[in-house]
Amino acid sequence: MTDPGRPALEQPTRRDYIKGAGLIAGSSLLAGCAGDAVSESTPTENRETPTATETESYTVTMEPVGDVTFQTVPERWLPYGGTYADMGVALGQADGITGIGGADRYYTYVYDELPGVSIDQETIDANPEVRTKEEFYELDSDVHLYDPQMLVNWFDWSQSDVDEIAENVAPFLGNLIFRRSDEWHDYRYYTLYQAFEKVAEVFQEQARYEAFRQLHDDYIADLQSQLPPAEERPNVLLTFEGTDEPESFSPYRLNDNGTSKKQWRDLGVTDALAGTDIENLSTTNRGEYDYETLLEVDPDVILVRGHERKSATEFRETVLQFMREHSVGSQLTAVQNGRVYRGGYLRQGPIHNLFLTERAAKQLYPDTFGDVTSDTELFDRQQLADIVTGDFE
Repeated sequence: MTDPGRPALEQPTRRDYIKGAGLIAGSSLLAGCAGDAVSESTPTENRETPTATETESYTVTMEPVGDVTFQTVPERWLPYGGTYADMGVALGQADGITGIGGADRYYTYVYDELPGVSIDQETIDANPEVRTKEEFYELDSDVHLYDPQMLVNWFDWSQSDVDEIAENVAPFLGNLIFRRSDEWHDYRYYTLYQAFEKVAEVFQEQARYEAFRQLHDDYIADLQSQLPPAEERPNVLLTFEGTDEPESFSPYRLNDNGTSKKQWRDLGVTDALAGTDIENLSTTNRGEYDYETLLEVDPDVILVRGHERKSATEFRETVLQFMREHSVGSQLTAVQNGRVYRGGYLRQGPIHNLFLTERAAKQLYPDTFGDVTSDTELFDRQQLADIVTGDFE
């Protein structure tokens, strides 16, 4: 139903021209089941989508919502987390952001390295956890880059709540892609660039997306051409522990194809937990293990998430130093060799990913790409900034 505190609209607004999402969300779930998932090598879809200047309306299709038809390009947009927020910034839409669903894991400091690229931190700080219907009404965005099934499964929304906001405010379009281990997510997943392309269609920024994708593809190909043979690459344990004095760890599996592990897959590492029965961290699996269990695995490299606001040096002086002084932790090969590092963002977008891949290359292959504490740049910041600000051909 309509929010009783919301004034009646006497004049058409932007939302009157953005239709088609919420009321079909439930039925489209059946069409987007896991069996319809595409692989990383699936050709990009809708490559020839016309721009808003060429047609009165355009439709973007993305599971779990399905078809969303736009009569005009959204100006005000609301993302859930860093993945979709970063996509919007990458597509030159930073000025239109109205808030975010989870500011605590949206890392904006990377934009400081890109001339002319920024986000209004005051807007983020003013609306850092947009998760209630009242907040959606108040912000009055033109599109919500949220997976609505995440709202249902994490924040106790009902399908009728989703339908209400989609009908009365603006449609939802998004897919939870950072991991693939939640039992409720039984519909199609997308790779980072497949989802990025969908958001580019929303904002009718296909040319900017194509320039960004080409930069990414060239960059990854260049890094991969310099990697050592597979048998010489380290095995890696990715884990989470947000304290400076870790005593237990929660595991991530690198064989989970979520976007939060993209850099590790691109750099060809081996999962240190391969062959074990340790499952991936998810909302339904919060298992932890101690140093004794870690010592049984004894990985070459340990990556610890939960420290993304620390520099490489700060991490080494706190977390690594504690592990070096721990009676059991100090026996780990990675600790003895100083190969314990920050584990990267959980929710990374395309700009984030370029920086995180650079960091990962240094962490894993310092003899090739330089030490992780160095200022060596592995991709062209100015070229990236030019794409984001629209100064490209």
